[in-house]
Amino acid sequence: MPYKMITHKGAKPIKAWIEGVHFDANAEQQLINTAKLPIIHKWVAAMPDVHWGLGATVGSVVPTKAAIIPAAVGVDIGCGMCAVKTSLKAEHLPDNLLPIRGAIERAVPHGRTDRGGRNDRGAWNDPPEHVAAAYKALEAGYKAITDKYPKLERNAHPAGQLGTLGTGNHFIEVCLDEAGHVWFMLHSGSRGVGNRIGTYFIQLAKNDMRQHMKNLPDENLAYLDEGTEHFDDYVEAVHWAQEYARINRECMMRAVINAVAITGLVPEFNAELMAVNCHHNYVQREEHYGEQVFVTRKGAVSARKGELGIIPGSMGARSYIVCGKGCEESFHSCSHGAGRVMSRNEARKKFTVKDHEAATAGVECRKDKDVIDETPAAYKDIDAVMEAQSDLVEILHTLKQVVCVKG
Repeated sequence: MPYKMITHKGAKPIKAWIEGVHFDANAEQQLINTAKLPIIHKWVAAMPDVHWGLGATVGSVVPTKAAIIPAAVGVDIGCGMCAVKTSLKAEHLPDNLLPIRGAIERAVPHGRTDRGGRNDRGAWNDPPEHVAAAYKALEAGYKAITDKYPKLERNAHPAGQLGTLGTGNHFIEVCLDEAGHVWFMLHSGSRGVGNRIGTYFIQLAKNDMRQHMKNLPDENLAYLDEGTEHFDDYVEAVHWAQEYARINRECMMRAVINAVAITGLVPEFNAELMAVNCHHNYVQREEHYGEQVFVTRKGAVSARKGELGIIPGSMGARSYIVCGKGCEESFHSCSHGAGRVMSRNEARKKFTVKDHEAATAGVECRKDKDVIDETPAAYKDIDAVMEAQSDLVEILHTLKQVVCVKG
């Protein structure tokens, strides 16, 4: 499916893979604002799940020369997906999946974090051994960052939140693929510590550019120039947060596998027959069109030729394990999911619990008013999204969830 070229006076081009999917005017204007920055390399790419986002457009790929826009990376640094294929088949699962869901919910803290208080169900009071060991490997890097920026320690709790899910659109699922194989899949990022790092450096970028702010189309597009003190510190901090996010998903996946295994409800099984762990909110240095640039994927996945990725649907829709085709014009990227068609507040006003129950029929999941904002109809049609990016990825497996855990 070809991309649409969007041009605007004073801006670099935007190449948007949006054929057949919803694309709102606010997202287009936000992309144009980004494309006006002098640091953009070649063009900005928009994926089919593109929609307006806080700070910068979700579903955008932003290549920059000698600079990074912290708000384009966002505050859920390193957010992404992890999936493993198991030797279990559909017939091995019990008819009643509620005990499986309950086992997962007990094994992985989820929901809001009460800043370490007694109502803190979203973090560990006493992390299990494998989580504590994983954090020990991260601890020195965090100390190096907070020694220089002590304010980053406030309300972050990285040791207690490693191996935890969070809230919003983060989830853990048990899925079946097209051949009936059972997969475990989850979505989360760097939790409170990533939020703290992102928020802090977004403000530093704004402060650093204060005298140039009038020249920016949006103050959230304030950037840090390579070679400056705050740039180097941000690169160190953001890479640490991305590693924290990756390990966070690994810790949760280990807990999910163990939780299901010890229920006694399924036979003994092997996991990780195929495993994928990919970011979709992150920045890294890459080479494109003969130049070294920083590529920020805000709601986008790396899709180099042969590279595995995960594109999830919503709570009642299919998800996909994909293989990148290496499209250079998208800067080797694809979408990170279906993408929202309405805000959370709009979804809460428009849909009822009955609507949500109907949309998630056959899925063992929460069906209450507190998850209405995540109901499938609040998202784009995942099949249309996949069709719009058929030149970016090849579908390897199609997954349909049978259990979904939400924070």
